[in-house]
Amino acid sequence: MATLSYDRFRTDLETYFDRTASRAWEQLTSDAPVSGIRAKVRAGRTDMRDTLLSWLPADMTGLRLLDAGCGTGALAIEAAQRGAEVVAIDVAASLIAIARARAPAGLNIDWRVGDMLDGALGRFDHVVAMDSLIHYPAFDIVDVLRTLADTTTGSIAFTFTPQTPMLSAMLGVGRLFPRGDRSPAVLPVREALLRTLIRHALPKARLGRDRRISASFYTSHALEVVL
Repeated sequence: MATLSYDRFRTDLETYFDRTASRAWEQLTSDAPVSGIRAKVRAGRTDMRDTLLSWLPADMTGLRLLDAGCGTGALAIEAAQRGAEVVAIDVAASLIAIARARAPAGLNIDWRVGDMLDGALGRFDHVVAMDSLIHYPAFDIVDVLRTLADTTTGSIAFTFTPQTPMLSAMLGVGRLFPRGDRSPAVLPVREALLRTLIRHALPKARLGRDRRISASFYTSHALEVVL
């Protein structure tokens, strides 16, 4: 069940991507030339997406996948090309529009604008949430996982921002910029705390594979919850 803080952060994200950042994200997630910093972020995100896809079956025929926070759709498209029935959802209508335009014809993808926790989305074999929970505190992340687990039979793979001294320093510098020039805050999470909270919230689940990717201005940690 969504908390008040979850709802607030989700609204901030919707506003940011639809009113401020859709064009920048369209460029970042394309093959268009970008600055050195953005190129490193792009490379880090590509590496992370490939990691999460490698945790899914090579043949997904007959399987149903929720791409929770699908952005411009690259992961959803790859999963559908493997045969999955994909529900790809994002709070930002502008990003879903980009994803629809990029998707090849004939893929079984249901593009949605809305909340990843909407119970009307149905049941899934697997859920992937790449960099869609990095703006939430640890307790909200675990509440999201618990809600998703109620409608998922296989696994949930998600990413969080790990709390490291270097990242904390970088985020501190970012706070010096005016609020209007900044994206919604990334909230670093202590990995040990997150693991402990997940074990308590989902006692029947098992923590599976994990991988941390640090590519200059992109730092993200992937963790698999096996249900």
